[in-house]
Amino acid sequence: MALNAERKALDLVALRELSDDELRTELAALREAQFRLRFRSATEDISSENPMRFRTMRRNIARIETVLRERTQA
Repeated sequence: MALNAERKALDLVALRELSDDELRTELAALREAQFRLRFRSATEDISSENPMRFRTMRRNIARIETVLRERTQA
């Protein structure tokens, strides 16, 4: 299930409905996208794109990690 998490903030209600495997898959995809964006920003000028993508990705990763952590604590 692709959530298009690279560009927009994720909804916690939707995240909590996903299974652990889907969350881990989405987390891996987000980390890969974050790495690619960070690499591109170091090698070329990406200022024409939305500079808030870094922040959005970082926060989406934190949201997914929070949901996974909540499940392990419960």
